[in-house]
Amino acid sequence: MKPIPKVTFCIHLAATLAMTGIIWFIQVVHYPLFDHVPTVAFHAYENDHTRLTTMVVIPLMLIETLTGVLLFWRRPASVPRSLVLVGLGLLGVIWISTALLQVPQHLILAQGFHPAAHHFLVTSNWIRTVAWSARSLLVLQMTVKAAPS
Repeated sequence: MKPIPKVTFCIHLAATLAMTGIIWFIQVVHYPLFDHVPTVAFHAYENDHTRLTTMVVIPLMLIETLTGVLLFWRRPASVPRSLVLVGLGLLGVIWISTALLQVPQHLILAQGFHPAAHHFLVTSNWIRTVAWSARSLLVLQMTVKAAPS
């Protein structure tokens, strides 16, 4: 089977790097500042945060996942299948963490600021931060391997 076009590979790399940058910003800046939002404004703030963040991250996550699956089926011969499988595994960790850990905390916070939910959100988000960071390194390694010598 013919490898994926270079443009698809570049889109995959760009989506992964973009999500890595976004998750680090969320982890280090955005989530920790939640407890500085006045209590009376938090409900609206959290709902706006969720709506606006979803508009940015869901398209990137879907593009990253779709191109990651395409890469599995049509990887360049110079890219070991094991790297692609590890990358897909990390995507699985990210999606599962999002669905089972972060989304439930946002649902609690949508009702108003809750210190325990906020703490769990910040702490559990390290799973996604580490997974996307590892994915970035992995996809960069794949890019080097796929590049002509």
